[in-house]
Order: sequence, then C-alpha cells, then structure tokens
Amino acid sequence: MNQAHHSIDSQALAERIKRWGGELGFDAVGITDTDLSAAEAGLSDWLAAGYHGELDYMASHGTKRSRPAELVSGTQRVITARMNYLPQAAAMEGALADGGRAAISRYALGRDYHKLLRARLQKLADHIEAEVGAYGYRVFTDSAPVMEVELAVKAGLGWRGKHTLLLNREAGSWFFLGEIYTDLPLPVDAPTSAHCGSCHACLDVCPTQAIVAPYQLDARRCISYLTIELKGSIPEALRPLIGNRVYGCDDCQLACPWNRYAQHSKEADFAVRHGLDSARLVDLFAWNEEEFTTRMAGSAIHRIGHERWLRNLAVGLGNAPWSDQIVAALEARRDQPSALVREHVAWALAQQARKVRA
Repeated sequence: MNQAHHSIDSQALAERIKRWGGELGFDAVGITDTDLSAAEAGLSDWLAAGYHGELDYMASHGTKRSRPAELVSGTQRVITARMNYLPQAAAMEGALADGGRAAISRYALGRDYHKLLRARLQKLADHIEAEVGAYGYRVFTDSAPVMEVELAVKAGLGWRGKHTLLLNREAGSWFFLGEIYTDLPLPVDAPTSAHCGSCHACLDVCPTQAIVAPYQLDARRCISYLTIELKGSIPEALRPLIGNRVYGCDDCQLACPWNRYAQHSKEADFAVRHGLDSARLVDLFAWNEEEFTTRMAGSAIHRIGHERWLRNLAVGLGNAPWSDQIVAALEARRDQPSALVREHVAWALAQQARKVRA
C-alpha cells in the first residue's frame, strides 16, 4: 500500500465510494475486512460432504476462497456491491403453471450480467484511483474463488437465507453481487441481523429437496446445478422433478416472503430478450445450433451450449402434458448426433408414451 494513503480521510472516502456506487447503478455498497475464518470450516464441511458435485473449482483453490489476502496479496478490505436484476415483465409463476412453456431463471432472461457488473465495478475502482492515486485492487464478478455471500453479509448488505442466498429486507434476493479487493484501510460496515426466523418456505418448496437443511444446499440435487453446471446426463430419478425448468430454478426465491419487497431493475440489459419469459418448449427445441448461438449471444444461457440446451428442453418436453406437437418435436431429434441429446429425447418420448397409455 502507498504510504500516502495513510493521510487519506478514510471515512469520507468510504462515504464517497458508496455515493459513486449509487451513481453507477449499484443498489447498495458495503465494506468489510477479510476475516472469513468463521465461514472457512463450513466450506470445508460442505466440500467434504461432496455437496459441490462436479463443481471442481469450489475445491481447487485451497484456502484462497476463504482468505482474500491469499488470492490478492495485500488485500485489507473488500468493497462489495449489489445490483437488482428483477425484470419488469417476467412472470415466472405463469411459466411454471403452464407445462408447455419454458421456465427460465429470471437472472438469465436478459443479457449476461458479468460484463455489465465488471465494467461498473471497474468504473468505481477508477473513481477511487482518481481520488487517492495508484492503489492495489482487483475487481471480481463471479469470476474467481470469492465467498461473495459471506463477504456481503459481513459488509452489512443482508443476511444469508436458509436457501443459502443473500437476503435483504428492502430488496429480497433478486440481485447480483460483485467485489473490489483493495489494500486501502477503509472503515468497515457492521453486519445486519438475520430475519428468516422460523420460516422454512424455501426448504418446503424445493422441487428436488436440494436444501437438505437450513443453510445447507446439496448442489447435486439442485435444478440450477443440473441444468447449468452438470455437463453430462441428468440423473433419471431427478428428471420428473425438474418439470419445465430448462435453465436454472427460482422456486426458493419465489417462495421467500422477503421477495415481496424486491425492486425491479433499472438496467436495460436485464430486460427480457427474445420473449424468453413466455417461450414454448417446442419452439425453443426447434432452434438449430446457429439459431441458438445467434439468439443467445450475450446471454448467460449461451455458455451451456446448444447440446445441453437441447438436453434440458428434452426433459421439459418429457414432463409436459401430452400432445402430438411435442411427440413430433421429440421424434425429429431422435437421431440427433449427440448421444447426450439422444438419451434424453428417448427418455422424453417414453414419458410421453406413458401419458397416452394412462
């Protein structure tokens, strides 16, 4: 750290950082130290239980995730920011109620958030540099081994809900988080109190019972993991439970009482694109790889690729109410070059056949 930084009015700088964050579109900014020792044991236990499944990156960085100064040498403070993403027109409940529609997690209905958040955080870092001169920092947006929820809790942005997501009394949980690791000795914010109480709505509503206990998520059963992170075959026992959720799952957030207070996003990039909040499964299943690449460019969905997109949609079609149109769509993909897609199409056709016999 530059010795000149010792003469800075750190309290005034912290207040300006929060004001600049608001001007850049962040809905809240907090500051915390780097002591995550209280969370480190819980992370180790979670990994030891195998709850991370194929999320190898969760275990591959040693203690860098829980010790920020090991990830970025010299880090003294973490500036953490949240930005609302709830789109104006996204009626997730309507999609879930209609088995022929595709239910897509609200965060993925618009443009991918990574670039936007990273650019805004970089502008915030630049503001700080213009004020104090050169300093040590690094910007993160879901891009490195960072315990972002734990840091946000320590920075007073909310508390960890029983579904493991961050909750805020004024904003629920429909927001993204990002961080700036810095060597500036800024004053830290006090954590807020938790307000889940005896509520267990998120545990009760989870379609696959992936929330195995309060604050404990078995990713291997989580629909978001199964439809986004899992690269291979979705376990057959879990396929019927997925319903029409073809990219992520918001059920635990939809059930949470605190999301009654969620604020809609002001960011145009998070607005619904390509009618994804009302799309039919058969229409999305008809996209060839070029159409998928073109339409999903700039979307979080793009990163799973066309093959896994078809895998997920096949499961949704297998779970959908029987119709000639659905069976025809599946039959058209029966000889798909991908063995992964063929397997899930065959399963879906068998599911549809059972509905006819019933």
